[in-house]
Amino acid sequence: MPGTGDVDIIIRIILAGILGGLIGLERESLNKSAGFRTHILVCVGSALIMLVSQDLYQLYHGATNIDPGRIAAQVVSGIGFLGAGTIMREGATVKGLTTAASLWVVAGVGLAIGAGFYFPALITTGVVFLALIYLGKVEKLIAGLAHVVVFMVTAENRPGQLGRVGSYLGERGILILNIQMKQLSDDRKVMFEIDTKLPPKTDLNEIMYELGDIPGVYQVEQGE
Repeated sequence: MPGTGDVDIIIRIILAGILGGLIGLERESLNKSAGFRTHILVCVGSALIMLVSQDLYQLYHGATNIDPGRIAAQVVSGIGFLGAGTIMREGATVKGLTTAASLWVVAGVGLAIGAGFYFPALITTGVVFLALIYLGKVEKLIAGLAHVVVFMVTAENRPGQLGRVGSYLGERGILILNIQMKQLSDDRKVMFEIDTKLPPKTDLNEIMYELGDIPGVYQVEQGE
């Protein structure tokens, strides 16, 4: 039984790269740990593995008992190790789950393309891409209704600076859910990513303005 034609192989590999890259672009735009190149590699690799599985089955069909899905099935479990590397726990917050899930879906898209199921792969890619872009906005809207806000505070890197910011938020009755500190390229500056829950009817612009007035604070932005 003949294997997959060369032209068909080229089409499947290129299509896998395009669809994987489309999803990866959205992750790359948000500076996630697994971005454009990672998603392309996962999708193309999954497509290749499925192609090899199919052709091995056709090559040895009748000569031995080969399950064409056995090799491809290992992609599903193997991608879990890669996805786990994108998940980080910071205090009470777990980050990277969406990126890990997108890698898992991209692997499935690659398997579908490798098997020649172009339509399901295209539909899945479209649904995932729209979900990452537009449902993310819905999540932010819901978070806004719940008065959950992330403040990105760029401040002078000196002892007690975080305490001054925290004291102000406490005085305004703002609950701090999580704090992450990032060292900037300029050693004299540091960024605090502060997840907060604001009391009802709190003026967000006023809070940001007053945070910016704290001595040693250079810039205050609302995070995503």
